[in-house]
Amino acid sequence: MIGIGEDGLAGLPREATEALRNADIVFGGARHLELAGIGARGRTWPVPFTLAPVLTERGKRVAVLVSGDPFWFGAGSLIAQALPREEWLAFPAPSTFSLAAARLGWALEDTPCHALHASPFETILLDLTHGARLIALMRDGAAPAALAEWLKTRGFGASRLHVLECLGGNRERIRIATADNFTLADIVAPVAVAIEAQGGPALARTPGLPDSLFAHDGQITKAAARALTLAALGPRQGEILWDLGAGSGSISVEWCLAGGGSAVAVERRADRAANITENARRFGLVKRIALVEGDAPHCLRELEPPHAVFIGGGANDALLDVLWSRLPAGTRLVANAVTLETESLLMRWSEAKGGSLLRIELAEAAPLGSMRGWQPARPLVQWSVTR
Repeated sequence: MIGIGEDGLAGLPREATEALRNADIVFGGARHLELAGIGARGRTWPVPFTLAPVLTERGKRVAVLVSGDPFWFGAGSLIAQALPREEWLAFPAPSTFSLAAARLGWALEDTPCHALHASPFETILLDLTHGARLIALMRDGAAPAALAEWLKTRGFGASRLHVLECLGGNRERIRIATADNFTLADIVAPVAVAIEAQGGPALARTPGLPDSLFAHDGQITKAAARALTLAALGPRQGEILWDLGAGSGSISVEWCLAGGGSAVAVERRADRAANITENARRFGLVKRIALVEGDAPHCLRELEPPHAVFIGGGANDALLDVLWSRLPAGTRLVANAVTLETESLLMRWSEAKGGSLLRIELAEAAPLGSMRGWQPARPLVQWSVTR
């Protein structure tokens, strides 16, 4: 794996140059192959992208050209997962992020970096706060203008955008505009945008986001109860959640936003499944929330084992029996009940399996005649236990 910049062969270290010279086959994007002057040995990546052509050449001397650092939003991790360690070498070059930070004087360790060339703009929501600095790779020359328009719709129109074209090569150009007044034209790829965010409102990082931010039909774990539920589930980086009877998918969304790795939202109703899909899109989580339409436990057999399970609807003895027999030791299980029947179920299981029971009673101030009074919500009983 050879990282190559806009300066082409001139920017490669000696070891990378030798590896490239000795390669029987060279894979890369059309731009990379041209920069390196590969000629007949070159193979362009298929669309959609797959490593299959590379893997079929095992046993030959194969070079893969990538932009900058292969292991920063590059193909490096995919290749390393597919091959034994002794079958590959990597020669990284400065990444676009490193070059951008060097041009702007930004501390890279304090600057969130995003690959918006392959992800929706909503991916940056958690990092988009007043005064923040971000660097994002763009898909093509039209993408910076689209990003500026999106920032305006989010209330960040005053943000300052540094458009960084062809960094490290003889076509390098850096121009500045605000999202509100973005008139830059003839933007050339490869391109990145460095954002100095101004405006708001920003998305809070604590669980319990307002219900109004979600698409739902009323079947949603309300904000305060959601915060307590996330606290019981305890998201950790890289962990998987099963969200059973997901409704709007709000628990899956907040699991991911709070640091959980990914979530599987299981919902049998098609209209609610559509809301889950919409909410994953709104929060930039389409790659981290998987939707399964069906009834639990029948659709759980083929799923990767979770680290935590939330039962928001449809709890019964049959489901709990299956979960208790299949879940790995150490899995955290949280179930909420609003009906007397489900409350009784959770009390029986708590007595048999342990864990903790929490009764949540909330009330919100509401008009009462010419004054105000407390409007209570339905009491909620929550059972949390570690398998």
